[in-house]
Amino acid sequence: MPPMSNKRNSQGDGPNQRQLRVGELIRRTLADVLNRAEIHDPDLNRMSITVGEVSCSTDLKVATVYVMPLMGSVPVEDAIAALARNKAELRHRVASQLTLKYAPDLRFRPDETFDRLDETRRLFSDPKVVKDLSAPDEDDDADPEGGAPRDRDA
Repeated sequence: MPPMSNKRNSQGDGPNQRQLRVGELIRRTLADVLNRAEIHDPDLNRMSITVGEVSCSTDLKVATVYVMPLMGSVPVEDAIAALARNKAELRHRVASQLTLKYAPDLRFRPDETFDRLDETRRLFSDPKVVKDLSAPDEDDDADPEGGAPRDRDA
C-alpha cells in the first residue's frame, strides 16, 4: 500500500498563501524600520536600502530577505554585513509587528532581480534574437492537426 499523502507537509511547487502573506508583512516591516532609521547603528542608518522580497521557509522559522542599496550608494556586501550585525534588533522589530509563534530567523541576501532584468533586456536587444523573433514561424503554413502545409491558393 502506498504511503498516504500528507497535504500539510507537502513541498508543493512553490510557496503557499501563508508564506507569501508573512513574507510580505516582514518585507513591509523591515522597509519601514530601515526607512525611519530606527536601528541603533549609525552606519546602517546612513544607508538607503530597499527590501525587494522576503521568502519564508515552509515552517515560517526562516525568512530570507533580498536587499539592495539604492542607486549603488554602498556596496551590497557592506549593506548585508550591516544588516547581519543588527539581525537581532531587526528580528525583534519584526516579531513585535507579527503574531507568529516564533520570530523568524532573518537571512540577508543580495537582490539580483534588477541584474536579471538588465540581462534579459540585453538579450532581447541582441540583433540575432531580434531577427529570430521577427522571423515568421515555419509552422505558420502547417495544418493545425499536424498535416502537410496548406495550399494558400485553394
